[in-house]
Amino acid sequence: MAQNMLRENIAKAAAALKQSDYTVVFTGSGISVESGIPPYRGPGGIWEQQDPGFLDMRYFLKNPKSSWEMIKKIFFDRIGKARPNAAHRAIAELENRGHVQSVITQNIDNLHQEAGSRTVYEYHGTIRKLRCTECSTAFSSDGIDLAVLPPVCSKCGGVLKPDFVFFGEPIPDEIDWLSRGEAENAGVMLIIGTTGEVKPASLIPLTAKRTQSLIIEINIEESRYTKQITDIFLPGRATDIMTRLADGVIDSGR
Repeated sequence: MAQNMLRENIAKAAAALKQSDYTVVFTGSGISVESGIPPYRGPGGIWEQQDPGFLDMRYFLKNPKSSWEMIKKIFFDRIGKARPNAAHRAIAELENRGHVQSVITQNIDNLHQEAGSRTVYEYHGTIRKLRCTECSTAFSSDGIDLAVLPPVCSKCGGVLKPDFVFFGEPIPDEIDWLSRGEAENAGVMLIIGTTGEVKPASLIPLTAKRTQSLIIEINIEESRYTKQITDIFLPGRATDIMTRLADGVIDSGR
């Protein structure tokens, strides 16, 4: 019975995506779990194993070397080596075929872009760039040697930090404004792999709902969105559900 209902809901969601003029995908850490990146929160999450205090901006500025040692271990040695999975690729394929207009991601792993997505709003930033804490010059992470920590700016000698949002830092106004604009334009918002607990990112789907978006949610378990704003809930692994959903959209267009 549950599988029959899931099939029906996937078909319903595929029809909605096919008919939508503007679809926005909103992703959290759950979409990257099957790429080998653990979630940040919950059982087995990164913050269950490691106190996140090293990502507090005040701590970083006072202790850049010790902070960078943890940053390199967790983000560059692990996340930096991950590769896109079938869910990332399915989203990119739907964008390529005109069924997805943009992706708003809370993730910093660059996997949507590696999978082929072109219009990606990185709400919390990215590990693919480093930025100087003194002169704000940005550098590609690939061009910085992390054998000596902390890395420093070649222009002014200031300490470099990963270009993602630390605790104690605000979301940049431009990415917040652009993301909310995408949510307001969405006829359909597809939520994947997020619990809806981290503000202000968690408010973006609420913005979409206020402007009458149809909300489709893919998650292993129910989230804060499920009973509040979700119209179609598709429980399961992101790779499985997104593959089936994309197949349904593409097959219906043949």
